[in-house]
Amino acid sequence: MASRYSSRVIQQHETASFLSRHPHVGMMSSEEQPLALVVVGNATVEGRLRSILKNQGWRTETCGDGDKAVDEFVNLRPDLVFLSLDIPSMDGHLAALEMRETDYEARITIVSSRQRMTTALNAAYSAGAVAVLETPLTQSVFDENWDSMMGEIPPAPGLADLDELYPESDEPEMPPMPMPPIMPEMPEDVVIPEAQPSNSEPAEKPKKKGKWLKRILFLLILSVAGTLGAHYGDFIDLTEYIPVLEEYLP
Repeated sequence: MASRYSSRVIQQHETASFLSRHPHVGMMSSEEQPLALVVVGNATVEGRLRSILKNQGWRTETCGDGDKAVDEFVNLRPDLVFLSLDIPSMDGHLAALEMRETDYEARITIVSSRQRMTTALNAAYSAGAVAVLETPLTQSVFDENWDSMMGEIPPAPGLADLDELYPESDEPEMPPMPMPPIMPEMPEDVVIPEAQPSNSEPAEKPKKKGKWLKRILFLLILSVAGTLGAHYGDFIDLTEYIPVLEEYLP
């Protein structure tokens, strides 16, 4: 509880100190207050920036996407931009260069952790940033860098190499699909004849009677021949039937 109370007292003291050095800020209406665009991709850092800027009489707009941040910059024309390098969709360095290319008077401050400070300083030089702030952010850090943030805007040497640093994609676009050929319209006076039903009945397949007669005759001859063979082999006695059978044999 004591810690929260101490923090509030310190914050009130810092706000009073700033207003004493900039008395005109406290008398501005919300429409007259300067606007800052905050694009840091971190809720804690974003909340701290909003709090400090509010105490200093600034309005804030936030964006968590680098690509959208460039569009927001074009639409809002903020007086100051806070950019982190590691933001989604577009690197913060590229976003800063895009903003400087859109408006050479863009006032950009790079926000970075101590671990990435070397990269942040190089990006700040390339994009012509007015200052580099190290996280965690405090009011005293703002006070130390305020004159730089509100001072002269440096040149942006990275703009000359923008196309080489971040070349656009050269992937060929897919050609449009060819349209199907247009079928010619049929003249209105053409009459399509209706199909007439056929009256002809399918021809019946001829019955294969000849084959069956031959088979019956062949079996009959075999039966007679077998019977005679049995007679001459003394298996049966057909003496009285032989004259009758001989009449049917060829």
